[in-house]
Amino acid sequence: MTQAIAPPAAATTTGGVAFRVRALLLLLLAVIGAVLAGAAPASAHAALTGSDPQQGAVVGRAPTQVSLTFSEKVAMSDNSVRVLDPKGKRVDTGKATDLGGTTYGVKLHSGLPDGTFTVTYQVVSADSHPVSGAFTFSIGAPSQTSVALSDPAVGGGVVGALYGIGRYVSYAGFILLVGGAAFVLACWQRGAGVRPVQRLVVSGWLALTGATLALLLLRGSYVGSGKVGDIFDLTLLGQVLQTKAGAALVSRLLLLAAGALFIAVLFGAYARRDEADATDEGDTSGRSDAADKGDGSDKGGVDADAEKRDLTFGLAIGGAVVAAGLAASWAMAEHASTGIQAGLAMPVDVLHLLAVAVWLGGLSALLVALFRAPAETQIDAVAVRRFSRLAFGSVTVLAATGIYQSWRQVGSWSALTGTWYGQLLLIKIGLVAVLVGIAWISRRWTAQLSEAPQAKALATAGATVGTTAGTTAGTTAGATAGTTAGATAGTTARAELRTKQPTKVPADSRDSSSGGSDSRDSNSGGSNSGDSRRAAQLARQQAAVDTTRQKRLRDADPARAGLRRSVLAEAGVAVVLLAVTTVLTSTEPGRTEEAAQQATSSSSQRSGPLSLKLPFDTGGQDGKGTAEVTLDPARVGGNEMHVFVERPNGKAFDVPEVKVAFTLEAKKIGPLPVTPDRIATGHWSAIGVQIPMAGDWEIAVTVRTSDIDQTTVTKNAKIG
Repeated sequence: MTQAIAPPAAATTTGGVAFRVRALLLLLLAVIGAVLAGAAPASAHAALTGSDPQQGAVVGRAPTQVSLTFSEKVAMSDNSVRVLDPKGKRVDTGKATDLGGTTYGVKLHSGLPDGTFTVTYQVVSADSHPVSGAFTFSIGAPSQTSVALSDPAVGGGVVGALYGIGRYVSYAGFILLVGGAAFVLACWQRGAGVRPVQRLVVSGWLALTGATLALLLLRGSYVGSGKVGDIFDLTLLGQVLQTKAGAALVSRLLLLAAGALFIAVLFGAYARRDEADATDEGDTSGRSDAADKGDGSDKGGVDADAEKRDLTFGLAIGGAVVAAGLAASWAMAEHASTGIQAGLAMPVDVLHLLAVAVWLGGLSALLVALFRAPAETQIDAVAVRRFSRLAFGSVTVLAATGIYQSWRQVGSWSALTGTWYGQLLLIKIGLVAVLVGIAWISRRWTAQLSEAPQAKALATAGATVGTTAGTTAGTTAGATAGTTAGATAGTTARAELRTKQPTKVPADSRDSSSGGSDSRDSNSGGSNSGDSRRAAQLARQQAAVDTTRQKRLRDADPARAGLRRSVLAEAGVAVVLLAVTTVLTSTEPGRTEEAAQQATSSSSQRSGPLSLKLPFDTGGQDGKGTAEVTLDPARVGGNEMHVFVERPNGKAFDVPEVKVAFTLEAKKIGPLPVTPDRIATGHWSAIGVQIPMAGDWEIAVTVRTSDIDQTTVTKNAKIG
């Protein structure tokens, strides 16, 4: 009956840890599912702010080109912009051109019929995210069209979901790799020889490498067709390698190769040297005797310490370079690489990523050390306090860089509360606050840690196992060991008795038939089978004893048990925080979204053609007249401008030169010069005049009536 005591204890111990780990994994899966469900339509980071012709516009004559203006630079291919006639036939030349700034255009064929035309675009923003959309305009009058405007699948679907998972895994792998290695080098150097910690860091490297390879394969389909069959298209892969995102992913793979060498040294030569140092520390008496005899062992110890310090310094420098390079592979291709102050934003982003990795990755390593490290190599209080200080410094850097990034990406209080990016940012700030609060509790437990209870428990556990064999106190490791010993002796005696019984049979039985021999063989086989089962049972019981002993040692210090609980809670919040951060990096920044909303709102308010009359006098002979400026449709984006110059009597004035400039003082934009072409006497015209945003614009017209007589007149007008 006593043999049933040990397994329940072991099951309880193992089950408790396994339950926590399973709960954390289920939380991770739930968060990933929520991320994928909420981020199925991938958000773009560049927005269409204007076009010529405008959305829904009706123009009197067929334009020679269609132009599109975005909120930032975009990458285009030959088929990025397509213009379709009412029957769905392409009427563009196929090659998009850069018209300057953030405006791009595509030429149209001549002789276009009247009706409604559809413009579709699919480009890649400067921060490597796909952008797609469509709009219509009409020539002459609107008409029926056979083109169906459906929501483009770019960045979505199965490929988009896989790409999102790859991004999450790559962030998680980076955190485990960099944070785990930093924890070992800066806080717990003896952890380099602990197998669970080694598995954690290596798992981070494998996850980051595998995710990077997957992202490289998925990239072409992700920004293109979105088809699963295009994932392994080598042509698309070649095109990806020529983009900024492809270069960043390849650079990351090269740095990971250097990271593999770093891991090999850290968990190879460095770990063996640390184990040798630990062995030497255990033999202090012998070293002291040798020192008294003057045999030079002190000098050898000093040299070994110096070599270890040099190796530690070299690993720290090399690891820092690799970690910074890995972080830069994100900074050079995502949010930080575009927008305002990009030159400052990229190094700040690198610091932000490194701070996150050191904090959360170190937290993961601490969690593994507290729950999975063998009792003989439990993490000491000094190492925990070192990490506490390191985490505090990381949080400080994280807060400083995060404030700057928030200002840069949001820009206003209205964007913080009125855009999806701002709302996600608020959620992230709340999670960080919760994480810092739990970390404060962990610091309190850390301050109470001591080494004495663990050492005392180690001695007590060993004495218990050796002296309490045979007792019936089934809840202790010693009682379990005694029960196992008794069971072993009894089982062995019974087995020997059974193996000897078949030989004590009468002689006539031996001669009766050959069946007796078969019976003896059968009995012997059954005995051997029973011994094997009992040996397996004894092995399980011995494992239960060892597990109970490990649990006893881990729970020896109440502060250490409390620290394990708080660190586990921190890890759970960190999983959710990482998921929110992943969604945040694939969401259109609040500043860009708000600007796009303003541009769309202003363009949807059709103000109609603008007409201004500006009297002028150049001061010379025959220098007076009137310049009439018309702007159609007088909205954000492309406009058609005409300037009519008349004499005071109303007749056309043939002047040698006319120039126009637009200035928006409120936003410090301009002057934007426009040089119109002479169409006829007194008639000047310009097509595709770009107005970047709505506002009260100052329109300056310069008229030259002779070689030396010239004047500039201005007038303000609301455009957009």
